[in-house]
Amino acid sequence: QVQLVESGGGLVQAGGSLRLSCAASGRTFGSYAMGWYRRAPGKQRELVAQIDGGGRITYVDSVKGRFTIADDNDKLAVTLQMNNLSAEDRAVYYCNVINFWGKGTQVTVSS
Repeated sequence: QVQLVESGGGLVQAGGSLRLSCAASGRTFGSYAMGWYRRAPGKQRELVAQIDGGGRITYVDSVKGRFTIADDNDKLAVTLQMNNLSAEDRAVYYCNVINFWGKGTQVTVSS
């Protein structure tokens, strides 16, 4: 059974950092894109960062230069280092690969 489990969310002051982790189990996803999405209150879910099977990385414009995604070769783990957080980054962050989703981890940024 495939599971994606996120961790690392929490409350941080504006300008602070958090590191999210996603642990995958049940199979490997080395050839697939793995990414982080977020859903902020009252907004649609958006792709934050993604790393594909070839190692190519994409970021939504609003996090470029602040967030860094990384994975292991088999995509059993993917991390999202988030620096210089702002109130606009407040959201539930979800790990995704193919059609599998984690339950999410809350990120709250206080001003």
